[in-house]
Amino acid sequence: MWAWLYATRIPVIRKNKIVLDSQRTKEEFNAQIPAKIRWKADNYNHLMEQPTLFYAVTLTLALVDTGSRLNTGLAWLYIGLRIAHSLVHAIINVIILRFALFMAASLVLLALTIRAAFLVF
Repeated sequence: MWAWLYATRIPVIRKNKIVLDSQRTKEEFNAQIPAKIRWKADNYNHLMEQPTLFYAVTLTLALVDTGSRLNTGLAWLYIGLRIAHSLVHAIINVIILRFALFMAASLVLLALTIRAAFLVF
């Protein structure tokens, strides 16, 4: 997503001769970028939020679990759902579909978190 963000955003900045001004707000800058291009940046920002919990939970499970296939399956399901969410967000941005994928991934992450909590506590 990071590479896709730059591969789409930089050409638009150059083509539209957008001046990078540190005094301008994010909203002012984004107003000059087409929505379809902004979706990649928005999704990249989302990938810095909830997935950090996923990293901590899966690391905890890897350290304290005996290699449960269920945890491994849930982790891969979460990854697949987040990839699908990213693709929907970056390509077509159908909000109800994005929301459904996000909620499904959130429920999987909740299950992983509860399983890790039971093992730790």
